[in-house]
Amino acid sequence: MDEVQVVVAHSERATLRVGDVFLKVDADQARIDAEVEAMVLASVPTPKVLWRKPPVLAIAVVPGTTLGRLGGPSTGSPAAWAAAGAAIRKLHDAPLPPGVGRAGRGVGELAAELDAECEVLVANGLLPAELITRNRQVAEAALRPWTPAFTHGDLQIAHVFVEDDQVTGIIDWSEAGRGDALYDLATFTLGHEEHLDDVLVGYGGDIDLGVIRGWWAVRSLLAVRWLIEHGFDPFLPGCEVDVLRSRM
Repeated sequence: MDEVQVVVAHSERATLRVGDVFLKVDADQARIDAEVEAMVLASVPTPKVLWRKPPVLAIAVVPGTTLGRLGGPSTGSPAAWAAAGAAIRKLHDAPLPPGVGRAGRGVGELAAELDAECEVLVANGLLPAELITRNRQVAEAALRPWTPAFTHGDLQIAHVFVEDDQVTGIIDWSEAGRGDALYDLATFTLGHEEHLDDVLVGYGGDIDLGVIRGWWAVRSLLAVRWLIEHGFDPFLPGCEVDVLRSRM
């Protein structure tokens, strides 16, 4: 019997690894459906779906390793980071999927959510008021019109696998759909700003760095309370609170 490894687990979903199989358990069937559909449509390497039996999705392990994790050391050569950037560009240039993803929330909706969250953070004393105020200002750069692209929606560094400076697979597609391409780039480089230039070498084009920084602020501000409530620590070195502090 292979050992069961808990990859991530909280009240919304859990992912387990058993040998060469990942088992994703999600009470929201719509997220599983969206994930499978996105993996079929995506123009980049994705895990092989082995079977589905709601609320469980079984997928094969992707070869290679990630380039690091939020709050931990980053690995990989500049060429590997550039390869990740090229893969992200290929995804963004693919034909649009039918649905709107996490990266596709409307500007008005997102601004209202962000303002409400900032008020809660201040009221509960979770972060210093000046830190919140400064990053709310930085976040404004992300709240602008954008051209829809095929986005992953949760493109954390831990979701992209690389081997021999080539991307071997991108996992966790439940938030995929039409959205702002720069949201994906910001999510991938969150906490690893030192590799942004390498990623952009592979991605190409003229990228507004102010918008990237804006999305770093948005994602971090919206994540702090959720992470605390679900048993994670955004105050660890290199994690969300440090990302916010870097803008002071």
